[in-house]
Amino acid sequence: MNQHIETNPLLDRLPQHLQQYIKPQNYEEYTPINQAVWRYVMRKSVSYLSTVAHDSYLDGLQKTGISIDDIPSMYGMNRILKEIGWAAVAVDGFIPPNAFMEFQAYKVLVIASDIRQLEHISYTPAPDIIHEAAGHAPIIANPDYAEYLRRFGEIGAKAILSAHDNDMYEAVRRLSILKEAPNSTEAEIEAAENRVNELQDKKVELSEMAMIRNLHWWTVEYGLIGDVTDPKIYGAGLLSSIGESKWCMTDEVKKIPYSVDAAYQEFDITKPQPQLYVTPDFSYLMQVLEEFTNTMALRKGGFRGLRKLIASKKIGTIELSTGLQVSGVFTEMITNEDNEVVFFRTEGPTALSNREKELIGHGVLTHPHGFSSPLGKLKGINLAIEDMSPRDLKAYNFYDGERIAFEYESGIKVEGLNVTGIRNIYGKLILIQFTDCTVIYKDRILFKPEYGTFDLALGKKVVSAYAGAADYNSFDALHFKSETLTVKIETSKEDQDLEALYAKVRDFRTGKDTAFTLASVFEKLTKQHTNDWLLLIELYELTNNQVDLQQQILQRLQAIQTQRPEVAQLITDGIDLVDKI
Repeated sequence: MNQHIETNPLLDRLPQHLQQYIKPQNYEEYTPINQAVWRYVMRKSVSYLSTVAHDSYLDGLQKTGISIDDIPSMYGMNRILKEIGWAAVAVDGFIPPNAFMEFQAYKVLVIASDIRQLEHISYTPAPDIIHEAAGHAPIIANPDYAEYLRRFGEIGAKAILSAHDNDMYEAVRRLSILKEAPNSTEAEIEAAENRVNELQDKKVELSEMAMIRNLHWWTVEYGLIGDVTDPKIYGAGLLSSIGESKWCMTDEVKKIPYSVDAAYQEFDITKPQPQLYVTPDFSYLMQVLEEFTNTMALRKGGFRGLRKLIASKKIGTIELSTGLQVSGVFTEMITNEDNEVVFFRTEGPTALSNREKELIGHGVLTHPHGFSSPLGKLKGINLAIEDMSPRDLKAYNFYDGERIAFEYESGIKVEGLNVTGIRNIYGKLILIQFTDCTVIYKDRILFKPEYGTFDLALGKKVVSAYAGAADYNSFDALHFKSETLTVKIETSKEDQDLEALYAKVRDFRTGKDTAFTLASVFEKLTKQHTNDWLLLIELYELTNNQVDLQQQILQRLQAIQTQRPEVAQLITDGIDLVDKI
């Protein structure tokens, strides 16, 4: 397969804090068994999904360059995705939710490049290339859905997490890795499952990210579309699971009209879903997303938004009514009797911005230890400083180079030497700098002259609060990177011998090497690898002109069905696929 790297302009635009998650696909590490797993799942899925998936799915497979016979190369996908305005990158399993959403906002598909083991061919809780490439990629060829995905990423990247979300992310990532790793012990898996269950059972208030994650799950991952009585599949989790794509069409799975209520319906990643949501069309997804966005701190701001940021303990941003944006880890706020924020504080590196661009001289080097400021109107003056004209400022003695003292309606008092001010593009003050400044609230000193220069943020109220920085260039790392890494499988001598047989059959099918008999492969497989069934399916397909040998293979497959009931249906489906050719 051609491994020439095709550039995609969207990848060049990705900020550094997202590039840390990108890893090489290492296509040569896919084994012949990996390729056979891909081929089986894709053949089975396409055969079945042609009748139950949304029309965009089969068209999308062609448009995105996804082959039924070969695991897709990321480079080849990028060459083709470029034509529909998207790109793809390989990552190591689950990445932090805000980072995942931000990739989507940049119209970049995040693809876990590992592939499930043969033992987990029907379903794996770990993200893998079958789920990502064969599930997500085809549907984005639909313009309405692609725009929904982009917009969802844009909004989701701003959703505020809780500390519980961080714990849940790490627990689910660890469980998915352990379940897919062949050398994991039952005790390790049980402990990881118990940790996930423990966190799921905690009665905590759903964060914005938890609700966004729920909406994502019930649409992008497990969504149905059309009429509730006869829906089609478009969710990637269903499209990539040969088990659940059938299960979800039965009456045992409740079908619910999609609405914003789905944001409050949680899910269990380790089990089939008992209910699914049906959207009438892709444009309705956008309508529900906008309805939910109107409830977020991103649009509502206020003390509730700031309270969410404080609870998250992560870098977040508040925007004031002047347009000034403060980004950092928020630790404190003071409110008045009307629950209006009258003071806020960050700790650690903080940056000030306007219109998503860092203010010159107000990055983390200037504010390495935090930032704080009162907000609101001045006492006895029915006018906020931000709304004062030059004449008003003069009348109230706001002169550069002059000492001034004033009091807010909240009772916060400021006294210091007015040095200078910064205005926005409309000419309004958004920041006033003081030296030798004291800020007092009741009997508490909020700022002392020895702290250095005091920058007073101007604004009547907090109009927006969201996760991340206003200008992503302000911080070296916006998202953390998990220390739990996916496990590389070490193959035994027996495994290597089996891989060699798979490679022979693959070469035979492609015409690369036919200088051996399929009967010899069948004999060796029967004697030395008695549990394997997938290669038998491949042999059954290739011996359609060798009736006696094909019958022996069929008998062997039927014997395995008796010995291993857990793979009986997979074998039946594989035989049916061949018989339909």
